[in-house]
Amino acid sequence: TWRSTAFGIYGYMNFTKNGFLDHSKKFKPEDMQIQIQGKNCVVTGANSGIGYAAAEGLASRGATVYMVCRNKERGEEALSKIQNSTGNQNVYLEVCDLSSVNDIKSFASTFASKDVPVHSLFDSFWFLGLLENKRTTTPEGFELNFAVNVLGTYTMTELMLPLLEKASPDSKVITVSSGGMYTSPLTTDLQFSGEKFDGVLQYARNKRIQIVALTEKWADKYKNKGIGFYSMHPGWAETPGVARSLPSFKESFSGKLRTSEEGADTVVWLALQPKEKLVSGAFYFDRAEAPKHLTLAGTSKSHDLIDSVIDTLHSMAALDP
Repeated sequence: TWRSTAFGIYGYMNFTKNGFLDHSKKFKPEDMQIQIQGKNCVVTGANSGIGYAAAEGLASRGATVYMVCRNKERGEEALSKIQNSTGNQNVYLEVCDLSSVNDIKSFASTFASKDVPVHSLFDSFWFLGLLENKRTTTPEGFELNFAVNVLGTYTMTELMLPLLEKASPDSKVITVSSGGMYTSPLTTDLQFSGEKFDGVLQYARNKRIQIVALTEKWADKYKNKGIGFYSMHPGWAETPGVARSLPSFKESFSGKLRTSEEGADTVVWLALQPKEKLVSGAFYFDRAEAPKHLTLAGTSKSHDLIDSVIDTLHSMAALDP
């Protein structure tokens, strides 16, 4: 109860459009004026919402952008819009079902054949992720929220490491997470074994795993490979995903939610900044490092479970040692 109350108060003060406008008073305009021609960025979930805004923001600054989308038709429409709005023709569509480990493996293998060094991988490919309120199991046997938000994130990143290394020391992995993780400690119950499925709680658990078990572990494990790992929270933004999964929340905060562009601001900012200005393994919000735990929320002691979670994910993804 305390976690939810603290999160609600903290979120209302910081995560809304007013929070963004207040925090933006400290932003440095020159931080976003950097051009990144020649840099290759893989953006997943890029056909709408924050993913689309991030892809467009990167393309407008000269990056070569690879949009990874599940739906070919919607992806093609988004691709055309970005090329037209930015004048950048170096934007490409890759089709992949990011809830499927096998599909991710197939995509990674095909993409690797391009031999393209990846400077930035925007991970949580389904920007803000999936929040499915009813228990759904994928054809591969995994709970859908977990399959997309956690197992897919883990599998994609691990398989893209060789291409990220090609771009080192400039390469980055940026995981778009959520402040919802403040309401949940880390847990080894990855697929929500409880009888009464709670999609919002499962989503919070997924996001805690992204920020702690994945980003922190990768930052430590691969610190000598020249790759920086960062997670971020976009704030409460009005996106198609929020409208679909949290309609009552969207209605309650009508007029108070951020735009997709405001939500993507820190995503683009992280991609543009020199790594010397950033802390690998850190969690960012509105262009600044943010706490990973709320005061007295009792979530920090769960860090001891990180290795157990990672071992389970590695086994589920069936990756080579």
